[in-house]
Amino acid sequence: MREPGSLPFPDRPAGSDSLPGIHHIVILMKENHSYDNYFGMLDRGDGFTLGPDGTPLNSNPDGHGNQVRAHHLSLPFNPSLHLSQTWNASHQQWNNGAMDGFVTTTNSTDPMGYLDGTDLPWYYGFARAYGIGDRFFSSVLAQTFPNRRFLQAGTAAGLVSDTLPSPFTRPPAGGLIWGQLDAHGIGWANYFAEVPEVGLWPRNLLKYHDHLHDIGDFYDDARDGRLPPVSMLTTEVLLASEGEFEDDQVGEAFTATLFEAATAGPQWQSMLFIINWDEGGGFYDHVPPPAAVPPDDIPPDIHVPPDEPGGYDRYGFRVPCLVASPFARPGHVSSVVYDHTSILATIEHKWNLPALTRRDAAAHPLTDFLDLGAPPQFMTPAPLPRPAVWPFTGRP
Repeated sequence: MREPGSLPFPDRPAGSDSLPGIHHIVILMKENHSYDNYFGMLDRGDGFTLGPDGTPLNSNPDGHGNQVRAHHLSLPFNPSLHLSQTWNASHQQWNNGAMDGFVTTTNSTDPMGYLDGTDLPWYYGFARAYGIGDRFFSSVLAQTFPNRRFLQAGTAAGLVSDTLPSPFTRPPAGGLIWGQLDAHGIGWANYFAEVPEVGLWPRNLLKYHDHLHDIGDFYDDARDGRLPPVSMLTTEVLLASEGEFEDDQVGEAFTATLFEAATAGPQWQSMLFIINWDEGGGFYDHVPPPAAVPPDDIPPDIHVPPDEPGGYDRYGFRVPCLVASPFARPGHVSSVVYDHTSILATIEHKWNLPALTRRDAAAHPLTDFLDLGAPPQFMTPAPLPRPAVWPFTGRP
């Protein structure tokens, strides 16, 4: 097992290019959907078990022992009033791998709802044209903030909830991926609509001020070929992130505008574009999250009881991950086990950067989605269906 600070390629100097062909990595993390909730009905990958009538057979018991079947949501709207992704609810939903607590934790049938390709035609078209991972897990059985910390630091550093971090909270000992990029002279930017991703450690808003840009600048920088080697996109919270009480079709359309801007620019020819979701949002998924490498020696900030026992030694629920590049394997389904730190591992693999924690040191980079030894299949981007909400005029 590799340790924090170790290099992916110990025989090469840190900062050396180890993924030729890819020069720009763009990361877009959306909110609160499980794999089955969005892609259980995709005609590939590990989704729902379908009956003779083409509808899912997957179910969960309610409080009276009655089975609640997975069902198509009547509206493309995240009904988060009847969903829960707290530490306790997530562990009860998991139930030691039984995956049978989604209905009872909320006393609602909403967790068994799903959307399909009629609701999300652009996402389904993307998955069929480029690539989707059907073993991409969130990093911890908990809410948004802990999972988004894993994306930047390879650890949640004790956090288990969406409590606003103290302005005096320091980044973990291994630092953040942004510090590694700065230390090796690799450019990066966090394009954001409301709150930058780096704000999960509030003092970073000052430390990394020069790296923070309005999301509207992404369109211009993509068009003019000015994107840095690593771009993190943070959509606004109340319209297009696909989180609580939001129209998921609006979120899909906003995602499409960002991706189309990237593919229309000159840097597409050497780009890796990653779309993933931070956690399952309380929606059902049928695949039990496996054990994971604990990132460090910092325990989760829980008290048992009343909190459910657990640690950072298990992944969270499966979430969608879509990957595109000119070098993407067409229509590929990757069943390699990934989590959010696989994105860190991809960046570290590209520039041979030291691991931040044991978790990203052990993570697989997203290279299974790519075939760099063959002629690129998507120098001309694949034609995709229009989103359900289009034309979309939500660009800032």
